[in-house]
Formats: sequence, C-alpha cells, structure tokens
Amino acid sequence: MKITLIKPGISCAISGYNLNDGSMEPLPLAIIAGLVNDPDQVVMYDDRLEQIPFDEQTDLVCITVDSFSALRAYEISAAYKKRDIKVVLGGMHISLLPEEAVNYADAIVVGDAEPVWNQLILDAKQNKLQKIYHSTFGIPQDGCFPNRAIFKGKKYLPVSLMQFSRGCKFNCSFCSVSRFFKHSHKCRRFEDVLYEIEKDKLKTILFVDDNMVSDKKELKVFLRELIPLKVKWASQTSIDMVTDKELLRLMADSGCVGNLIGFESININTLKWFNKSPNIRNFNGYKEALEIFRDYGFLTWASFMIGNDFDTLDTIDKTVEFAIKNKFTLSFFHVLMPYPGTQVYEQFKKENRLLYDGHWWNHPGYRYNQAAFIPKLMTAEKLGEATVKANKHFYSVNSIFSRLLDRKTNLRNLVNFMIYSRLNYVLRKTSI
Repeated sequence: MKITLIKPGISCAISGYNLNDGSMEPLPLAIIAGLVNDPDQVVMYDDRLEQIPFDEQTDLVCITVDSFSALRAYEISAAYKKRDIKVVLGGMHISLLPEEAVNYADAIVVGDAEPVWNQLILDAKQNKLQKIYHSTFGIPQDGCFPNRAIFKGKKYLPVSLMQFSRGCKFNCSFCSVSRFFKHSHKCRRFEDVLYEIEKDKLKTILFVDDNMVSDKKELKVFLRELIPLKVKWASQTSIDMVTDKELLRLMADSGCVGNLIGFESININTLKWFNKSPNIRNFNGYKEALEIFRDYGFLTWASFMIGNDFDTLDTIDKTVEFAIKNKFTLSFFHVLMPYPGTQVYEQFKKENRLLYDGHWWNHPGYRYNQAAFIPKLMTAEKLGEATVKANKHFYSVNSIFSRLLDRKTNLRNLVNFMIYSRLNYVLRKTSI
C-alpha cells in the first residue's frame, strides 16, 4: 500500500511576504512516516517547495493541516478525490473544527495520530475507512520515531526538528494550543528522546514543543542526560523559566543557544486581556528577565501579537523599537488571529467584529498576516499595513547591524554570530 504524505502551503499572502524561503522540516509527517511498516511505500511532498504530482500512483493521501493552510489543504484533497484516491486529514485545525473538515476528506483524525494509525491503515486496506478517528492525548510519540529519510533532497533550513513534550498548562485567550490540549502538558519518555538524537545523529536541534519548560522537573531530568551528547538546541519557552536558576544552568550546560518566547505585548493591560499569566508575573518592562537571558548567553527570538484592543499605530511602532533596543536576535510581529474555538474568537464573534464571514481560514479573500477582525483603534487595512511595516523595520539593514552589537548574546561566540547572521538573512528575504 503506497501512502503519500502532503505538507500544504499557505494559500496566499499579502504583498511583502515571501513565505516559502526558510522552510523547516514538517516533523508531523516524519512521525507519520515512522509509523509505516514498509518505508519504501511512503513518499512526502511539500507544497511550499515543490509541485505535487497529483497523477502519480498512490493508494492513500494523508495531509497535515493548520489554520493558515486549511484552504489549500482542502483544494489538494479535492484534487485527489477527483482521481478516486482516498484522503485523510489530520492536524490541529482538523481537531478544532472536525464538523468542517469531515466534508473535505474520506476520513479525519481528531487528536494525536499515533494511537489510531494502525486501525486507520487496516481500515483503508479493507476499504472500510471511518469518517472520524477519535484519538487520545497520551505520552507523545510513545515508542515512535520519525522517518527523516522523507526530507532527503528538499531544501530545508539546516536544523532538525524534534519534540520533548506536547501541550501547555497556561490558558492564553488567543491560543489554539490551549484549546486543543485543554491546558494540559505531557512529556515524552526522555530515554526515547535521547535515543532519537543518537540514532539520527542530530547535532543542531529545534524542539518544537509548545512550551518546553512547562514541566520543569521532567525537563531537568532530561537536560542532565542531554549534556554528554554535546548538541546545540533551541525551543519555545515561557518567560517564567527565569525564576529557576538551576533550570537555566542546565539549559546552558546542555547546549541551549536560544529560545522563542511569546512576549506578545509591552503593555500590561494587553497581557491581562490575553491572560498571559507568566508574563504578567514577570512584568517590569521585562528588564530583569532580559538581563537574566543575556547573562546566560541565550539568543532571544521574540514573538509579538499586534492589533489587540489596546494597540494603536503608535504602540505598534513602540513595540518594534523595544525589540530593536533590546537587540533581540529575531522578532516576529503577527496580527492577532481569532483562531477557531479560542476565547478571542468567541469574544469577537459576540461583538460582531469577525471578518470573512467568521471563517477567515477557509475564505478565498483572506491573505496571510491580514487582519481577520475589526480592530478597536484602527482599521483592519491599517493593521495589515502596520504588520508589514513592523517586520520590514526590524529586518532593515540598520536594525540588523545595531542588534548584532551585543557581546553577551549575538556576539558571544562564533556559533551565536553564525546563527544570528543566517537567520536574519533569511527573515530579511521573507519580509521584503
């Protein structure tokens, strides 16, 4: 049985974004490929990088779907179904909106794929696919290891994606992860993670955890075992890790070079509106936390959610200046998105502020990083323009040069300098 795995691209972007530069490995598809008994019977196509050969013989197509790629995923599914090929859809968006997704595929997976995969394949072979496979949220990748051979020959950034855990214990009002995992967090068996690193000879790793430091006790056990492997790694973390000096030391000793942190805003009122509890507890303009990061030499990749109910065009400009002043290695300025099922979505729906019929992810007129709601203190069009401007400003030549000049972080050593240079080059290309 031949299985084709598909990573769909984002349908369309507003002018000013080259979204396919700097693509990273689609780890979920490698995990699915690792579940296939005969690796010679699985192929993967990345819609961001290559043409999908719709007429190539296959028995089953599996597509991973997030909200930004939902429309394109449904188009790809329709193209295969037109050829009488069975299609299965999975991923976070499918789990958030199963009543929508079930109309676009022969079967959908709600929840983690690993627990239901064997049954799904058996049903497919017998031509008895169920419409919905409901899965549980258990130990991530329990005994399952990615098949990274599917990435061979594709032009991804030179970093290997892994996961130590899934989920997050916090309840941020804009976050679809909180909705999907119901504010829970579970870690893989650390022995499996170590085995995967050694088996695949990984040396530069990005842990794609939603919040790697959510279970500090379990993480410390893993990091102590990680130290001898001498890898370099980064992950997504919450800012509350600054309160645990033992954890910070273990992160540094085990090869952590930096962290993606959701700052979201420099306005305490916005943080309260977002229910961003770790930031609220550690908020004093973030000065103390940022100094701690610098003392350990961690590169900081900062994420900001702009267009909230307290934002004006002036506060957006000040947010960019804050990011430049603090010499963040990278910053991402995203339009606040009302993801389906989140508190923000329900609030905007109640206030009649949703655009694109309330279904921006499935609307042909929507463009990536365009406002999908009516902001309070500016127009939707102005918010989209401000987002483009913010990213262009942060990745301007002057900004890149001025942010480089931090001897504690970006110029701490050759590795940090190379990471800074490579990533800013890539992000500058995608924002101009």
